[in-house]
Amino acid sequence: MNDDFHYIVSRRGFLIAATGAAVSASLRPARASTVDERRIRVAPSQARLSGPGGPQTAVWAYDRTVPGPALRLRQGEPIRITVENELDEDTTVHWHGIRLPNAMDGVPGLTQKPIKPGENFVYEFTPPDAGTFWYHPHANSLVQLGRGLAGALIVEEAEPVAVDRDLLWLLQDWRLAADGQIAGGFGSMMDASMSGRLGNAVTINGAAQAALGVRAGERVRLRLANAALARMMALRFEGHRPVVVAIDGQPCEPHDPEGGRLVLAPAMRIDIVLDMQGDPGSRHAVIDDFYDGLAYALTSLAYDTAPPLRAHSLDEPLALPRNPLPTPVLANAVRQEIVLQGGMMGGGKLAGVGGMMGMGMPGMNGAPAWAINGMSMTGDGHAGMTPQFTLERGASCHLTMRNESAWWHPMHVHGFSLSVLSRNGSPAPHRQWQDTVLMAPKDTIECAFVADNPGDWMLHCHVADHQMAGLMTVFRVT
Repeated sequence: MNDDFHYIVSRRGFLIAATGAAVSASLRPARASTVDERRIRVAPSQARLSGPGGPQTAVWAYDRTVPGPALRLRQGEPIRITVENELDEDTTVHWHGIRLPNAMDGVPGLTQKPIKPGENFVYEFTPPDAGTFWYHPHANSLVQLGRGLAGALIVEEAEPVAVDRDLLWLLQDWRLAADGQIAGGFGSMMDASMSGRLGNAVTINGAAQAALGVRAGERVRLRLANAALARMMALRFEGHRPVVVAIDGQPCEPHDPEGGRLVLAPAMRIDIVLDMQGDPGSRHAVIDDFYDGLAYALTSLAYDTAPPLRAHSLDEPLALPRNPLPTPVLANAVRQEIVLQGGMMGGGKLAGVGGMMGMGMPGMNGAPAWAINGMSMTGDGHAGMTPQFTLERGASCHLTMRNESAWWHPMHVHGFSLSVLSRNGSPAPHRQWQDTVLMAPKDTIECAFVADNPGDWMLHCHVADHQMAGLMTVFRVT
């Protein structure tokens, strides 16, 4: 590992807000006497990614902070967010994981006109689901996300969850030059056709702090969100037993992660509950060991010396209340399949494939590096993209995704959450619903959803280089 391959950590805590909210399955704004009004400004800024004594790094930011402000919303209550663009280029905001009206989805050309420099756009929606979500640009997204544009969006449950603290770790991966500035070279051939733009510095909530201070006996809900361009993570909490209670904002059956590792691909979120059972004054590392031979300490849990908060762990159920997701009927579901092809050593042939080449980033030799069902759509989404398939509103869809490549792909669906049915023929455990499904090389995953949300919706890999170089498609709900 290079000497300049360093990792920077911090935390930002949030106390639970004990609020009441009416749960609504509707995707349209609910009738309410008031609407929650917010404003977000997109502009260049500065951040000390290496800590208080380090250099200022030029970034792009929401409201001048990296990450952007954590937006806390109420389930079933309408929100109106005005986004002001002070960049020198177009932008949009995609509210990742929120089941919202198509016109609010933030895909330039496909669902809205881009927000031009000096202009603004008003996003209005009512979040039907409680959970951990996030927001980011969908215009020149490789560069804009890579320069810092990301923020958490948390929708509170109608009833507070029985924990002592509710914390957020928004993880970002930066490729920094020797002077501490963001390195150039976005969209290189190597990144586009292999694992994507991996960085050399990881931050938690954008600021530098060596450890998370905890107290023996407390119960913490920790919301993990991976906002990196390409970095996969596999987190181990040494000496502790994390219990997964939600994936991509959707509650699941509480369970221990496989092998004790929380695998978190770009765009994924995992909510865990941690009972702090270490001794007062002790310290326990949080290790990321996804990449062979490149394990590192992301941060640590540092216990204060105070006596335990309680003698025994809280005797409260861990399961979160389910969200109002429609259940697909598999007996009469429409079957669709997508096949991921391409990349270095991928086995997928791209010669002669068609494609929507507008707004493209370079792949291999200036051509697309990836395809879905033989078709390469490059860029961020734009008018004129031909749908891969069309579904009637209300139909259940059984979707099979096959990864023929040699690379990992977190596949993200807009506007819906997918019930994961099986992976490589084995039933998926824990009643998982996800909007971003990580596919290992040669994986086949079966999932299902109800097409209850009309519009043209993107389905793409959330390794930004892969999306920009062709690993993107669109489906239509009429």
